[in-house]
Amino acid sequence: MRILAFHLMLLACAAASAATVYKWVDENGVVHFSDQPHAGAEKVHVGAPQTFSAPKGAAPAAAPQEERTQRSGSCQVVSPGNEETLMNEHSVSGQVHLSPAPEGGEQVVIVLDGNPLPGIADSTGSFTISPIDRGEHTLSAQVLAPNGQVLCQGGSITFFVQQPSIQSPTNPVLHPPTPQPRPPKG
Repeated sequence: MRILAFHLMLLACAAASAATVYKWVDENGVVHFSDQPHAGAEKVHVGAPQTFSAPKGAAPAAAPQEERTQRSGSCQVVSPGNEETLMNEHSVSGQVHLSPAPEGGEQVVIVLDGNPLPGIADSTGSFTISPIDRGEHTLSAQVLAPNGQVLCQGGSITFFVQQPSIQSPTNPVLHPPTPQPRPPKG
């Protein structure tokens, strides 16, 4: 059914583009156009429809070679795992898979919640973030060249930290157990 409707629409468009147009002026001086003949109307030649093709844009200028240098390999956070929940933790230790290993002044930078933390990770990709707030966090890794250019950007992972509330009635710091009275000695 759709194919038939499509073909009928194509035929209607073709017929409309080849249709004869009539022009006439009525007794009030108003000019009319129609596809139906009218007394005193003249045929108007309608040319092919005008089309427009957008000009092709200029190719973007190539970046200098030193800015296009990328590090082949990966720098992906492998620990903590994506969507992992850490219970009662106040620091997070993790690992970044680096392939190949950083060389010649390249630096591994951990990005926590969009904020770079330089100096947290060592050249093997191990890191510890301390302290860590409770809640949801995003974590990714970058390898930077000595000039600060990003050579490798790993994908983000999300992890969650659950810590007891300081207002919890079971918090031993704020709510120490009530001492029980001792029985009298006797």
